[in-house]
Parts: sequence; C-alpha cells; structure tokens
Amino acid sequence: MTGSRRRAALGVASALLLGGLAVYAAIFLMLRGDAHERLAAAPPKPADAALILGNRAYRDGKPNPCLTGRVDAGLALAASGLVHQLALSGGRDWEDGRIEAEVMEAHARASGYAGPLLLEPRSQSTRENLSLSAPLLQAAGVHSVVVVTEPYHLWRTERLVRASGFDRLFEVQYAAAPTSCWKDWGMAFKGALREPLAIVNNAAHGYLH
Repeated sequence: MTGSRRRAALGVASALLLGGLAVYAAIFLMLRGDAHERLAAAPPKPADAALILGNRAYRDGKPNPCLTGRVDAGLALAASGLVHQLALSGGRDWEDGRIEAEVMEAHARASGYAGPLLLEPRSQSTRENLSLSAPLLQAAGVHSVVVVTEPYHLWRTERLVRASGFDRLFEVQYAAAPTSCWKDWGMAFKGALREPLAIVNNAAHGYLH
C-alpha cells in the first residue's frame, strides 16, 4: 500500500471511529436524561402484576444489588397495593450458574413477601424476559403489567415491548427501580455504558421500534 493510500485508509478509519463515538455519546446522553425523567415520574396506576426483569444473579459472592434492588422496587409496588402479584424473569447466569428468577424469589421471601409469585427461569435477554413471561402471565389471568427494571434499561425495554407485541397482550406501564447500583456512580456508569451497545445491537437485528 502506498503512502497516499495508507493515509486515505487511516482517514476513513478515523472518521468512522469518530462517527461511532459521536453516536455512542448521543445515545448515552439520551439514556441518562430518560433515566432521570423516569425516576421522577409519578407511580404507576394499579395493575395485576409487576414483571421484574433479571440481571446478573451474584456479585462478589452475594446476591447482586442490581438484581435485588429491582425486586425491592416490585415489593414496594406490592406493599402499596399497586400490584397483586410479582413475576420474576431471568434464566441461568453464565457467570455462576445460578437461576436469576430463583435468586429473586429467595430475596422476595426473605424480605417478608408472602404473596403470589410467578417464576420464568429460562430467559437470557430482555427480549426473552418478555416473550417467555407472556404465557405465564396470561395463564395467571393477568391483563395489566408494570415492567420493573433499572432506569437506564427502560428506554430499550419499552421499545422491545412495542416491537414484540407484548403491549398488545397486556396493558403495560413501567417503573424505574432506584437500586443501589443506580445510586452507586461507578456501577450506574458501567451499566449505562453497556446499554448503548445493546441498543445498537438490538436495532441492527430489527428488534427495536
């Protein structure tokens, strides 16, 4: 490759890199603004169930606060009478082999929740959280759902709900879980950094509307 061609190739690569970084930064800033708006939103209206989406089961040898914090948000909805039951969705965690839904169930029961629980223990993605939970919710006679996850995850979740037709099966609302992960700057930053990549991946596969 001649010097001029090499410079041209480097110029194209640099332009692509800068363009990618600009898109990434734009998505990140959009997610951050959306997350704060959702945290400040009014509580959802009463619904039949809260669908709590999974996350990594354990971190540093104990239940992941990013996961248990989502459950705590669902428990708060149940305690306030806004939902009548909880649906816990999350499959086997590749990091430690635990079932996310079972870890959530144990946390809910240890926290004193004695109400009805639905467990979906097979999903490996947000899309599967929705698709595999839907028949369980329908079988339980659920017509309205509050989807619970962390603030920066809700933008993509809402679009996956629409793209998958989940909102044609249920009346859907959303609740942002103010977990300790969200309050811990480092963990929130790490989670929010991953989310733009997930959005780009889902969009590239035609999963987002």
